Amino acid sequence: MPLVGEEDRDTAVQRLQDAYAEGIISHEELDERLHRVLTAELQSELVSALALLPAEHPGTTSTIAVAGGRIQRRGVWRVPRILKVESAFGRVRLDLSRAVIEHPIVDIELQLGTGRAKITVPREAVVDVEGLQTGWKDLRYKARPLTRPGGPKIRISGTMGFGRLKIRHARR
Repeated sequence: MPLVGEEDRDTAVQRLQDAYAEGIISHEELDERLHRVLTAELQSELVSALALLPAEHPGTTSTIAVAGGRIQRRGVWRVPRILKVESAFGRVRLDLSRAVIEHPIVDIELQLGTGRAKITVPREAVVDVEGLQTGWKDLRYKARPLTRPGGPKIRISGTMGFGRLKIRHARR
């Protein structure tokens, strides 16, 4: 039986918190199930701690695609669980610093040809760029030490051709 990973544990904790917020489980049941999730070593222990909860809502997926021109999202906007961004050439600017992020993990899948892309993430976010493949240009991102735990995990994957991607953390 597979061991429990941090992402699986985080997802289980989020499901329990959501169930409590929706009135599906009591405070006592939340405490008991959280203890089971946080001490679980095997996947089967997680499954039993989540037993009888309603089925998980599938994460939302949104796609933004343009052949050329500009893709821009900024200000207060709702970030889907999976955001696919496709641009043959042009500029992409995603500012998540004031966005509503309801998921502990957000996947941004980039399919970029040429042009520049800039992504601003919340100050407390953890950024994972392991799944990103770059062509001619490079990725500019310097991880920052976490000042406060609990921020969302932003996983950036996909492919970039001749453009440059700059990722930065919001200042405030």
